[in-house]
Amino acid sequence: MSALAFDLEPALEAHEPPEARGVPRDGVRLLVAHRDDGSIEHAAFRDLPALLEPGDVVVVNVSGTVPAAVPARRQSGTPVRVHFATRAPHLEDVWRVVEIRSADGVRPARLPAGERLDLRGGAVLELLAPYASGQRLMLARFCSDRPVDEYLEDCGEPIRYAHVRGRWPLAAYQNVYATTPGSAEMPSAGRPFTRELISRLLERDVTVAPITLHAGVSSPESHEPPFPEWFDVPEHTAEAISAARERGGRVIAVGTTVVRALESAAAGRACACARSGWTGHVVTPECGVRTIDGLITGWHDPEASHLLMLEAVAGRELLRLSYAAALDAGYLWHEFGDSHLILP
Repeated sequence: MSALAFDLEPALEAHEPPEARGVPRDGVRLLVAHRDDGSIEHAAFRDLPALLEPGDVVVVNVSGTVPAAVPARRQSGTPVRVHFATRAPHLEDVWRVVEIRSADGVRPARLPAGERLDLRGGAVLELLAPYASGQRLMLARFCSDRPVDEYLEDCGEPIRYAHVRGRWPLAAYQNVYATTPGSAEMPSAGRPFTRELISRLLERDVTVAPITLHAGVSSPESHEPPFPEWFDVPEHTAEAISAARERGGRVIAVGTTVVRALESAAAGRACACARSGWTGHVVTPECGVRTIDGLITGWHDPEASHLLMLEAVAGRELLRLSYAAALDAGYLWHEFGDSHLILP
């Protein structure tokens, strides 16, 4: 089944953080889609507490964004840009999965295995082989007298794509509740949350529970499904979800990364399970979702693989109506854009 297709005008791309547009984090627009009657309403993200019910659980991804982009130079002298996507599953820490792009980050660059890249700060990256039988990502060996995470903290920059104008600090790509660095790109569905908004949720007796999933790099050109990512669903979150189910509360995931983590932990069962490890699970309408009732997400590119997950949550017709309404009302796309709430 193909993902939803539509035309996205450049004018609807969010080119900078909402704060740079004079809008607070929780002031972005929120389109609310209701599965029960197919209705759609328009709100602001700050209205979220009123849209949820006491006893609901909001599950957030506390993975923090790392400065995963590093300028590099090929042996020929040609500049390129390296995006550090993730640790290589089940291999030692110096092995990394990376994406090579043009020096401005706009286009992917296909480099051969065996090439060595000189990175900013004196490190070297050895490209070993294509990763997971693909062409975009490479398995690489990082060579430095410093661990990868320490090196990126000193020499890296946030990953950004062509739709973002200007260079914004790492704080602009960080969710306020992030506690565990590890995501190459911000799990951006949670960006509109503020500490004050979380306090208001708690005052309404809405539980906020954490999971961790370290997001890799997206595929803005070819819309590939996500590659394996590391996740952790802790015991106290599984217990909070089970308790909500028992009292009739709903489980609202903040972002597609949360859905992937919870569905991977459940392993096909309609339960909340504590589990950690690597997941290659891709949520589609065919496999469906068992662990959540609603979803907070951003607006995804035409034919993006994440739209299949949204279809699994909302159904194809409600998803089509939501995107048509967002386009008609001028909602903004991408990590600095507006939000979408799908409710039962």
